Amino acid sequence: MTAHLPVPADFAPAPDAATRARWLDADRAARPARLVRLRERMASEGVDAWFGVRPEHMRWLTGFTLGPGEKASAGHSGEFLVGPETVTVVVDSRYTIQARREAPDAAVEDIGYDLPGAWARLMGATGAKRVGMEAEAIPQAMWARLAEAAPGVELVPADGWVEAMRALKTPDEVERIAAACAVADRALAALLPEIRPGVTEHDLALRLEWLIRTGGAECLAFDVACLAGPEAALPHGSPGQRPVLDRSVLLFDFGAQVEGYRSDMTRTLFVGEPTERDLGVYGTVAASQQAAIDAIAAAVRARGAMPDGRAIDAIARAAIDRDGRWPAYGHGLGHGIGLATHEKPGLSRSAPETPLPSPTVFSVEPGIYLEGEIGVRIEDLVHLDASAGVCDLLTRFPRDVIALGV
Repeated sequence: MTAHLPVPADFAPAPDAATRARWLDADRAARPARLVRLRERMASEGVDAWFGVRPEHMRWLTGFTLGPGEKASAGHSGEFLVGPETVTVVVDSRYTIQARREAPDAAVEDIGYDLPGAWARLMGATGAKRVGMEAEAIPQAMWARLAEAAPGVELVPADGWVEAMRALKTPDEVERIAAACAVADRALAALLPEIRPGVTEHDLALRLEWLIRTGGAECLAFDVACLAGPEAALPHGSPGQRPVLDRSVLLFDFGAQVEGYRSDMTRTLFVGEPTERDLGVYGTVAASQQAAIDAIAAAVRARGAMPDGRAIDAIARAAIDRDGRWPAYGHGLGHGIGLATHEKPGLSRSAPETPLPSPTVFSVEPGIYLEGEIGVRIEDLVHLDASAGVCDLLTRFPRDVIALGV
């Protein structure tokens, strides 16, 4: 068990205004090269244009931003068409000023609320006959309406193109993920003195959210999971009015968002004196996570090909299987992170058998879940840059056993 409980001062402070401005300048400078890469992919796939609808792609390629959950009410605003030489952002009247301000290098077209009604005009202006589309994100009914609106234009599924590009992180992107991690680290450290038997999951989750939002983040990366005792066996449970239990675990899964980029961390804490069984579960999960991280670090030191996400997942599972006392997690070992909480690369039993990209950032989060008894997960974000010899954790909150109130 750790002898020193973490305190907020152990972690990096929130970024200042000059740093945030530098990051925005870096985005503006990077967008032309990003569009060149996308257009090269378009040419190789034989499409004349690419239509993007995901908020993370809007921001990365045009600068237009939507707040958390805003996509549901924004209609088609922010969706965009990349042609051979132009980028057009479509909006309704609510977003024209914002789009001109945030996407100054794109044409902004107010289409109201009727994308199908404007589709033939957009296609005509671009001269597109084959358009790559984010098929997984566009409802089938909308796809059919667009196909009908411009019958001479072929709609081509083109998922994963930008995701693969975004998996490679620039230094300023890594800085923002690290800053989001530091916000989360500080918030959990500040919360530790308030954790005690009897306080509810709901109240701790709400307090943690407050500490994140007032500690340098513009918002949460996702809703806080705070699960006490047996509820920690739910890999994606939600906090309720359940009280924290003495001599049991308390699992937090949470993240912050800083200048669009996100963090993701899970810590399983002990309230009161841990039982031998619970310490055993925790130790096995910790060994599993370390085995995976060590394998990645060894590949970096060897300066050879990076392992694939499937192989790293197998290493983590094998560590739990060798222990033999409890079953390994059923979910994937990890996921990429950046402008979205879950993005490429994936580390799982179904991950592609291709080397991990580099430089990139991804989570490593094994767990053991015993229904009705206990759940333990430990999650950290790994920054991998093979050419620079880097395999570092961006999450800095200790991974040692932390027992509160002992």
